[in-house]
Amino acid sequence: MKKDNNKKCNSDGDGWVYTSIVKEHFFYPRNILFDEVGYKADGVGVVGSPECGDVMMVWIKVDKKNNRIKECKWRTFGCASAIASTSMMSIMATENGGMDLKTAQNLKPQQIVERLGGLPDRKFHCSVLGHEALREAVLDYLKNGKK
Repeated sequence: MKKDNNKKCNSDGDGWVYTSIVKEHFFYPRNILFDEVGYKADGVGVVGSPECGDVMMVWIKVDKKNNRIKECKWRTFGCASAIASTSMMSIMATENGGMDLKTAQNLKPQQIVERLGGLPDRKFHCSVLGHEALREAVLDYLKNGKK
């Protein structure tokens, strides 16, 4: 079967179907945690399923004086969109003195996608997993009475 080299796709011309921001966060992810052994988190969130796709794990540390996320570490097993979404979410959670817990619980996937400059429609679920993992980490922190 002959390959059609003239076929157009949603790319920047180099075969990359994502924005330059997604590309940067995929190749140079921020706040990734490669080994959680010995890492002391205030809250942990895990979402996804290894049987059917992406899995995201998020660890947060909370400034207990002002209920803001002071550190957000993560590890994602998934595609470029999943990795970039989690990386961007971790920046959003910690920038400007840290996101307050209520705001973190209400973070919307659209906000992550917007900061990434967009994602293909079929990859939107990756940003959903990112916000759900952060929400789970905040709920874990609150549930365990670490407030």
